[in-house]
Amino acid sequence: MNRFQNILLVGCGNMAGAMLSGWLAGGIPASRFTVVDPCRTGLPEGVTLLRELPTGRFDAILLGIKPQGLDDVAPALAALAGRETVLFSILAGVEFASLAARFPRAGAIVRIMPNLAAAIGKSPIALDARGLDETGRAAVTALMAPLGTPEWLAGEHLFDAVTALAGCGPAFVYRFIDSLASGAVALGLDEGQSRRLALAMVEGAALLAGTSEFSPGELADKVASPGGSTRAGLDVLDAEGALAKVVAKAMAASRDRNAEMAAAARKG
Repeated sequence: MNRFQNILLVGCGNMAGAMLSGWLAGGIPASRFTVVDPCRTGLPEGVTLLRELPTGRFDAILLGIKPQGLDDVAPALAALAGRETVLFSILAGVEFASLAARFPRAGAIVRIMPNLAAAIGKSPIALDARGLDETGRAAVTALMAPLGTPEWLAGEHLFDAVTALAGCGPAFVYRFIDSLASGAVALGLDEGQSRRLALAMVEGAALLAGTSEFSPGELADKVASPGGSTRAGLDVLDAEGALAKVVAKAMAASRDRNAEMAAAARKG
């Protein structure tokens, strides 16, 4: 982490903002960060906010813009991404080849797939890199550690799948929580109480799953006594693989859309 003393965030929307919050909460000094964002206000004290790209040298540049805005900033930004700079990208669907074509002088390029839980240090952080040796990879791992759990992928081809799981997955979980609460309302509980109970239940279940010696599937079976109420509910979810099929379909749709965006970026 000490390698990255001067970090430029180009764009600081929801995801990049969550990463910034996680880094600051993890103890990285605010003085290390410069944010370029024409729309952003209210950054934490000590973080430099600019409206236009600066001059100078940065150890790391994080692309925190929307993928479709890459070509708007790349020509001017390329001059800042020199041999001593590691370029980090959270742009879904934008592959190494597309990044290298736009930033040919960058010393290394790292693709990252986090989610919004980075703000509280609980995000999975999928990583792959071009141009880093083992020391460089260790420095990147240390930089990402305050945001959650860094995981180096076996290859770039896995990013579409990881995006569907780690990037899009929180939205699927939120939908399921909302469905649980709605189901409780249909059974007669108050709406507010249903939401609070659903959130508390999911939080506890996730924490237990993260620390248990048993897999989530095994834990589900431990909750479900033969012939009991939980088993009756699981029988509905498990019938003909109903839940597994709809989740697999949702993840495949997310993976395929990510691949489509990557293809569009290549053409661009």
